Amino acid sequence: MSAFFLKRTVQALIAVIGVMTLIFFLQRLAGDPVLLLVPQNATRADIEAMRVSLGFDRPLIVQYLDYMGGLLSFDLGRSYVQNVSVWTLIWSRLPYTLWLAGGALLVAFGIGIPLGVLMAVRRGRPEAKAMMGFVLAGQSLPTFWSAILMIMVFAVWLGWLPPSGARDGWSLVMPSIALGLLSMATFARVARTAVLDELEKDYVRTGHAKGLPMRRIVMRHLLRNAAIPVTTVAALEIANLLAGAVIVETVFAWPGLGQLTVQAINARDFMVVQGVVMLGAVTAIALNLVADLLYSVIDPRIRIEGGA
Repeated sequence: MSAFFLKRTVQALIAVIGVMTLIFFLQRLAGDPVLLLVPQNATRADIEAMRVSLGFDRPLIVQYLDYMGGLLSFDLGRSYVQNVSVWTLIWSRLPYTLWLAGGALLVAFGIGIPLGVLMAVRRGRPEAKAMMGFVLAGQSLPTFWSAILMIMVFAVWLGWLPPSGARDGWSLVMPSIALGLLSMATFARVARTAVLDELEKDYVRTGHAKGLPMRRIVMRHLLRNAAIPVTTVAALEIANLLAGAVIVETVFAWPGLGQLTVQAINARDFMVVQGVVMLGAVTAIALNLVADLLYSVIDPRIRIEGGA
């Protein structure tokens, strides 16, 4: 187990360094942020003074080494535009993104898993076909389009929900549904496939022969065996939710990390973009590690060895 942790930690560090290196150099191709920060009537001397104060006059490799060195002390730098610590900006927006991701996960898990199980248990029946149509609709609609449709119907036409912002709990309903629909469809399809595979196993037929009701077979035995593929997909889908939050937060004007990222990209605020990307990369890698560890908890026959 310790060898496994060490191996995965090294892989995680390499992945984070690779992501940060890529984003550092790609951002510099977008243009000079100094031109966005100085006033329109700024002279060349003013521009050069701003460039020197921000450190952009130094060679690119020196800027890169300074930034990577700062990461070792958990220093993400300061925002060029707002002149505050990147950590301050991230912590001020992070709770909103966590609330949104939590609501989307509730939609994805709470609807997707039961739908997948029901579609497998009742396969071939009219209700299963209707549920499959709902799942396919959730998978087919782009996130931004479903978000706009919900704003038109529930906010503009019916007036039931606020169209944007984060004023109260009702403001979370539409963004959570819009963000969670695609993951809901993914969980439903994966759960359906996993349960269908388990229904063909001998222990299910034995349960039927003993007179056990299908509900008990599913709840007591089948779901645990079908949980491994769902766990694998869950780690990937949670990371996808964080990425999809950029679109949803922009459409609904939700003040989370996604909106902050879009604003930072438009302003070429390199430090903020790098900080948010690093947080996302670490989160995705950590989720995959947790999924690997959960395998042995779900199925004791699986043991994580040092070479695994």
